[in-house]
Amino acid sequence: MTIIAVTGATGQLGRLVIEQLKTRAPAETLVALVRDPAKAADLGVQARAADYDKPETLTAALAGVDVLLLISSDAVGQRIPQHRNVIEAAKAAGVKRIAYTSILHAETTPIGLGVEHRATEAMIRDSGLAYTLLRNSWYLENYAGAITGALQAGAFVGSAGEGRVSAATRADYADAAAVVLSSEGHAGKTYELAGDEAFTMADLAAEASRQTGRDLPYNNLPEAAYAEVLKSIGLPPPVAAMLAQSDIGAAQGGLFNDGRQLSRLIGRPTTPWAAFVAGVLESL
Repeated sequence: MTIIAVTGATGQLGRLVIEQLKTRAPAETLVALVRDPAKAADLGVQARAADYDKPETLTAALAGVDVLLLISSDAVGQRIPQHRNVIEAAKAAGVKRIAYTSILHAETTPIGLGVEHRATEAMIRDSGLAYTLLRNSWYLENYAGAITGALQAGAFVGSAGEGRVSAATRADYADAAAVVLSSEGHAGKTYELAGDEAFTMADLAAEASRQTGRDLPYNNLPEAAYAEVLKSIGLPPPVAAMLAQSDIGAAQGGLFNDGRQLSRLIGRPTTPWAAFVAGVLESL
């Protein structure tokens, strides 16, 4: 019996991975690794206390685990030591294979977030553990706020220029992770995971305009100006700077991939981005 564990299992991606895994493996073989097990009570699987910042919790939490999904920490700037703690605990606990949610084109991405992902990938390769790298492009959900903001302000803004974005939903990426965790043949592989259909911010603006019947143009801004806009709506300066730089990376092609490895892995087309826009608008 193969025991599969997922870190960050009460997060937005982690919950979806657990739900997908429950369709592919017995619930009793699944382990949710979370800081507060009480928050995982609704997942219907065993929950164990595990904190990226507390190495003493990790080895015990990984006891008996065969396959581990390390979902990248959301603590940007602290990911390298946090991920190192998990990788070292996995080695100590005898985990047989580790999968990691990285970033698209991690080795070459112009997006600043790639630094910590590259470092984590290197630690995993150096660990001696069998591994699978899941290099995810952007979540379509990242654009929900842009859509609602554009409806309020009358325009989309950003710094992505004419960069094409191959985004997919969290559910699409969760499905891929569940496939990799619950089946054989993925050890040593690196998957560049991206949506089947790419779009520019101008495309997104045009589609939102079409669906709402309003004129919602896209205004491309210099990086610093876009960061100021993000700060003006309440984002902390480091987060605003990170998001603005990510847009510059998108303009340079950092979020585009047409290899369709994601749809092949999950055995279906990825969620169309225009359908996602419709879903956001319907929810308002």
